Amino acid sequence: MSGRTLTVAQALVRFLACQYTERDGRRQRLVAAVWGIFGHGNVAGIGQALLESGEMPFVQGRNEQAMVHAAVGYARQSNRLSAHAVTTSIGPGATNLVTGAALATVNRLPVLLLPGDIFATRPADPVLQQLEVPYAGDVSVNDCLRPVSAYFDRITRPEALVPAALAAVRVLADPAATGAVTLALPQDVQAEAYEWPEEFFAERVWHVRRPQPDPEELAAAVLAVRSARRPLLVAGGGVHHSRAEGALRTLAEATGIPVASTQAGKGALPYDHPADVGGIGHTGTATADELARTADLVVGVGTRYTDFTTASSTLFAHPGVRFLNLNITGFDAHKLAALPLVADARAGLDALTGALRGHRVEHGYESEYADGRERWEHRVDAAYDAPDEDARPTQPQVLGALDRLVTGDDIVVNAAGSLPGDLHKLWRTRSPDQYHVEYGYSCMGYEIPAAIGVAMAAPGRPVWALVGDGTYLMNPTEIVTAVQENVPIKLVILQNHGYASIGGLSEAVGAERFGTAYRHREPAPSRAGEFAGGAYTGAPLPVDLAANAASLGMRVIRARTVRDLREALAEARAADRPTCVYAETETADTVSGAPPAQAWWDVPVAETATRPSAVKAREEYDRQVAARRRHL
Repeated sequence: MSGRTLTVAQALVRFLACQYTERDGRRQRLVAAVWGIFGHGNVAGIGQALLESGEMPFVQGRNEQAMVHAAVGYARQSNRLSAHAVTTSIGPGATNLVTGAALATVNRLPVLLLPGDIFATRPADPVLQQLEVPYAGDVSVNDCLRPVSAYFDRITRPEALVPAALAAVRVLADPAATGAVTLALPQDVQAEAYEWPEEFFAERVWHVRRPQPDPEELAAAVLAVRSARRPLLVAGGGVHHSRAEGALRTLAEATGIPVASTQAGKGALPYDHPADVGGIGHTGTATADELARTADLVVGVGTRYTDFTTASSTLFAHPGVRFLNLNITGFDAHKLAALPLVADARAGLDALTGALRGHRVEHGYESEYADGRERWEHRVDAAYDAPDEDARPTQPQVLGALDRLVTGDDIVVNAAGSLPGDLHKLWRTRSPDQYHVEYGYSCMGYEIPAAIGVAMAAPGRPVWALVGDGTYLMNPTEIVTAVQENVPIKLVILQNHGYASIGGLSEAVGAERFGTAYRHREPAPSRAGEFAGGAYTGAPLPVDLAANAASLGMRVIRARTVRDLREALAEARAADRPTCVYAETETADTVSGAPPAQAWWDVPVAETATRPSAVKAREEYDRQVAARRRHL
């Protein structure tokens, strides 16, 4: 067996450059690039290896969490068939990965994390940034990544890299097991030389399988569908990951079963398809939620059934409702005491369509949800309508202006605040991958770096990052990366002076919007000027986010009115460099705002309180929670 002498870091980079995935006859690099910020824990290891290799593209990041978000955006846009790696130094650089890792694993999206680690040989104890744990000598801060990783290993000897690297890429390429994969790399081991077998660097193609449904499970599923009078299909993110949108459309058209979508599944059918009834759950449409309340069979495809989807287990109210779950993971397929159909989404949908040949729901049921779709579209029109072109836009009117501009080529990225709810209810998705809302972890600060990752995976397509002021302030740093790499993302900043979403939630649960506004503090009468004075009810803060974005290198267009907004969005869409549209929005009212929530969400309210708002909120909470049921 011939060998090649390389450092551990050099060997890892060479190995990753030889890994591919293949599905449906299409092959692509498994790890297409490495994001990095270098410090003493990785600069002489992975840093030197990337410089010497020339085989692995490198992207310079500004914030470790943001680099993971960018990698996740790339992986999702690539349907999990290609991923990015992220390398950091030890200490704070490594722990800054934790939030991004949690987001990746929660959403079942692949990203390879390569944090530096403390010396394996322990030449000094403690070294810089070492966490000293009195009861364990082998713990470092990287152990924070264990619970949020789909796979974790620490490479304490060179030869350990071989099985660890193979296990890591196996998990990255496994649609049922993927997520954040962490290989912690002690800084001394990264630089250590070893004679590697040539076979380690052989080109490997990891076939991404499409498991077929079990015949007995399929037979039970077909019987359940044929027996149901009011079936409803819930499309989750697995439909997109499997590229099963065409198979879903075929099933819906053959059977007439209506299709609702989770946040991750939105776009599984285009908004104007007759079977599409919109988003489901707390942020869903009235049409989908009413169908959910009366459905006697709920067919989940590629969904995890989060509490937003189930309205905290209050939505599926039919006394005899049953669940049929098509999912590639047995864990999700068995949720809600469902009939499981463990299979790839496309393979399972194809099998169901074939086995259900000749079956169709009653015509009256189709007419019912068609009427509901039409009524909801009128509500969307009302929310989007801006009768006064010279007024400040509301948030839904911003979405309406963008809706009139985009085509199926555009991709809209969002994650947190009040926008996910408005988008889920209102956005008219035109293509399978247009709607990119990260709502598994709903991480503030995701949007800008994720948009860069999406644009890297979909070059030439307009990519929009929609953020409120709260989210923008969390993580604007990767604007610099977009400028440096000339990735022409389109950033829309909506300035509403605070945490608008949580402000509304706070009011609903009796907390009276406490601590949610971005305003000056009103001095308390008896303690004027003291820090512990009154509430944040003074004038808005003199913060200029447009100037901030411009200072980071973005071109910025200020839109003061609805008319300005339409022109600014069109200009941004045509731009060939990173461009920001900045708009101060009016608080939405009952006429021009988005429709309210059509289903409940469980946010516990104080069981005892003295303020009337909290007492009233608790009464409403007790009324709603009484409708919760366990599906057994």
